[in-house]
Amino acid sequence: MWPPDPDPDPDPEPAGGSRPGPAVPGLRALLPARAFLCSLKGRLLLAESGLSFITFICYVASSASAFLTAPLLEFLLALFFLFADAMQLNDKWQGLCWPMMDFLRCVTAALIYFAISITAVAKYSDGASKAAGVFGFFATIVFAIDFYLIFNDCGQIPQTRGLCR
Repeated sequence: MWPPDPDPDPDPEPAGGSRPGPAVPGLRALLPARAFLCSLKGRLLLAESGLSFITFICYVASSASAFLTAPLLEFLLALFFLFADAMQLNDKWQGLCWPMMDFLRCVTAALIYFAISITAVAKYSDGASKAAGVFGFFATIVFAIDFYLIFNDCGQIPQTRGLCR
């Protein structure tokens, strides 16, 4: 947990074996908290980044490689928002409208994934293009669920009350 305990209790070393060294606190601070990853928003962001990465890999291996830029960008944006939400950057950078940025990211991702998935399934005949299209449809559904939930929660966020009406 963050902040790391400055005085951890030393455990006795087991006889006959060496204990692995302690984890570096600097690297551990980069990982999202387990409580956030178990929340609905954390699971949605993990699903978005996972599906975007799988779709990207499928497009790399397919003849529809012209579409690989969109999943790559969505993967990177989903990772950014995953770590931004986990590190609570929305509390630190008050000047940005985080819910609106997240909403626009999800809406554009859902629309782009829907369009390129239809094209990949209809136009290309290789298996990797079909798989990329199917994973793209799943990603469309996950992004649509995310923007629906953001839109419904928008009225409860004090920063965005005027923006949501």
